[in-house]
Amino acid sequence: MTISQSKKEYLRRIHKVQDYIEANVCDSHSLDELASIAGFSKYHFHKIFKGIVNESLLQYVNRVKLEKVLNFLIHRPDMTVTAIAYQFGFTDTAIFSRAFKNYYGVSPSYYRNQYRKNCKDLIKISPYHESMLKMTKKDDENKVKGKVTIETIGDMNVAYVRHLGTYEQLKLVFESLMHQLLAYLSKWNLIDSSSIKVLTIYHDHPEITEDHHRRTSLCVTIPSSAAKVIEKGDSDVGIMIIPSGKYAVGHFEIYQNEYSEAWDYLCGEWLPQSGYLPRDTSSFEVYVSEPDPNPQTKHVVDIYLPIGPLA
Repeated sequence: MTISQSKKEYLRRIHKVQDYIEANVCDSHSLDELASIAGFSKYHFHKIFKGIVNESLLQYVNRVKLEKVLNFLIHRPDMTVTAIAYQFGFTDTAIFSRAFKNYYGVSPSYYRNQYRKNCKDLIKISPYHESMLKMTKKDDENKVKGKVTIETIGDMNVAYVRHLGTYEQLKLVFESLMHQLLAYLSKWNLIDSSSIKVLTIYHDHPEITEDHHRRTSLCVTIPSSAAKVIEKGDSDVGIMIIPSGKYAVGHFEIYQNEYSEAWDYLCGEWLPQSGYLPRDTSSFEVYVSEPDPNPQTKHVVDIYLPIGPLA
């Protein structure tokens, strides 16, 4: 195995652990468990993880968990702070409050109250998370609107390559990363042309997660039987399952610079009036037409937002 192949294998294993943590964010995880998933010795795993991710395993798990907590404080007014703490595996509310305050600079109750009072204004909590709180007032009329349907989908198997960084940085490498993924799948004859979907999964909230921690997965659907082939490969291509469930699907025809406004319409205009709440699962875009870098060409895209009842 060459140095390049070895590095790709290490990345694939770390991404597998990250996917597992995200899918089971409400659970507690032991070092033995996560090391086993990665296929590394537990004595070396935490050092490997920190060396690649630039965060210790504990720091990473706590950050992902607390960012999900923050999202619940904003979008789940039906749940008390205590209920949210228990939801994410905190058995002691004092420990939960202390962990939240250490990370964000204020208590969870204070943050929720301030967000309700100032949700359209700039709220500065912590220098560590200033970017999260840049909330600007939006125009009452959004020129981008789409048709929204409610759909229930089954589990979706995808292969992916992952980007770490800002969405502006992603734009610069999107085409090359997608070409890399499609070329790899074509090489092993893992593409079903009759049912292929090309999509992007956004794992982190852009107003919560710092720029350099944002994870985006560029994906292509694959048959379930393809997973074994990819796992035995020598690339950094990973596999995961997009979970089944109910989704609000926004159908849009937009220009390249209007993706943000499409998301604003779905989450800021349609969702509050829908009678639904977002579920704690990643949202994603499915490209109905091939993305075209020409700014004068409209893109046909479906945005999938996981939802549950407003109870």
